[in-house]
Amino acid sequence: MQNRSNIWNTAKVAMGMAALAGVLALSAPLHADDCQKSTAKIDHNLHDAIAHHGPNSPEAARWRNELAAQRERCWNADHRWWDEDAHRWHTDRDWDEHDHEH
Repeated sequence: MQNRSNIWNTAKVAMGMAALAGVLALSAPLHADDCQKSTAKIDHNLHDAIAHHGPNSPEAARWRNELAAQRERCWNADHRWWDEDAHRWHTDRDWDEHDHEH
């Protein structure tokens, strides 16, 4: 009877470790996908603000700051950031803080 209990406890620990490994394996791609989607949404809002209020408007400045902050968050998490206009990942911290001011 004691032997069955030990086997059951070992099986529960193994299943828990397998579940944790699966979550960890999936978390990096999901985080990168979140960075990409969030960056795309913020970039879209910046383009809208520029179109409706002008490149030097407070609305555009707000979204420009939010875009820089999002890129910083992605960089800190994954050491890469999404460039929505070029549709590619950058692996250098080379974004322009004054992006879309033209």
